[in-house]
Amino acid sequence: MKRTRIALACTTAALLFSPALAMAAPQVVVSIKPVHSLVASIMKGVGEPTLIVEGAASPHTYNLKPSNARALENADVVFWVGHGVEAFLEKPLEALPAKAKVVELEDAPGLVKLPFREGGAFEGHDHGEHEHDEHAHSEEGHDHAKEGHDHAEEAGHTGEKHAAEEHEEHGGTDMHLWLDPANAKAMAAEIASTLIEVDPDNKALYAANAKALDSEIDALDAEIAATVAPVADKPFVVFHDAYQYFEKRYKVRVAGSVTVSPETMPGAERLSQIRAKIVELKAGCVFAEPQFESKLIAVVTEGTDAKSGTLDPEGGALTEGPELYPQLMRNLATSMAECLSK
Repeated sequence: MKRTRIALACTTAALLFSPALAMAAPQVVVSIKPVHSLVASIMKGVGEPTLIVEGAASPHTYNLKPSNARALENADVVFWVGHGVEAFLEKPLEALPAKAKVVELEDAPGLVKLPFREGGAFEGHDHGEHEHDEHAHSEEGHDHAKEGHDHAEEAGHTGEKHAAEEHEEHGGTDMHLWLDPANAKAMAAEIASTLIEVDPDNKALYAANAKALDSEIDALDAEIAATVAPVADKPFVVFHDAYQYFEKRYKVRVAGSVTVSPETMPGAERLSQIRAKIVELKAGCVFAEPQFESKLIAVVTEGTDAKSGTLDPEGGALTEGPELYPQLMRNLATSMAECLSK
């Protein structure tokens, strides 16, 4: 019996002073699901990050909850994309204690950034010399922007104009950065580097997880390219212009968006223009998003041959965790392929 007690005491002491358990995992808070998925992958075996925008909520319309505020107060690290996605976090992050390290992933080294396109009704895009040209849009887009300015007193135009102005205030960058796997890899590298800096005791585990994630994303990239290749030349319309990173990566043909920004509902003239664009280009599908009003899709497809589908660029309908990011990307590819091949 005495020997048993001694053995148990030794085992307990060994566990208590084990390097893996001696230091508590850092308290990590993440803004949105796609980023949370990357962070959770890199933290496997160390701890689990806390997600702010849960469920089907959208960062475009989110209001911070008391539980979110408490999580931020206790955080050692906070990962967010930046002002253009999680505007609701700007003031809370400014008020955080000095101990919290705030990482704005839009500043991660190696990211490819694309400018916002002007207006919602844009032509099929040239993937050549104008691919990264901030001012590359159709003559119709110019005319529409001018009309929007000239008739700003109309509710629809006013909202669209304000949305465009907001985009300019945030540097004119499209912030749906994660929809290009190359950007996801750059963000993951920055996440791993930050966690190693904050928690060097777990450096080897973070590094191994980051390497595994890098390989997983490479395989995912090849899988998605193969999925969408058969329908890449078929035009389609999206609810809002959130997909150009995916579009540029895989050369799919987004012909236009119903609205400039999901916070702003389009006016009647915008809807008429989109319907005309669908007919003109014989767009095969118009895609809704789960967080926003889908009745608009029925309005713009009425009297056309276009089918309807759903794209979920933020993973609102998916369960949070390490598997969310690859599932989000696969779902985008599968939805496009299935709708456009009918």
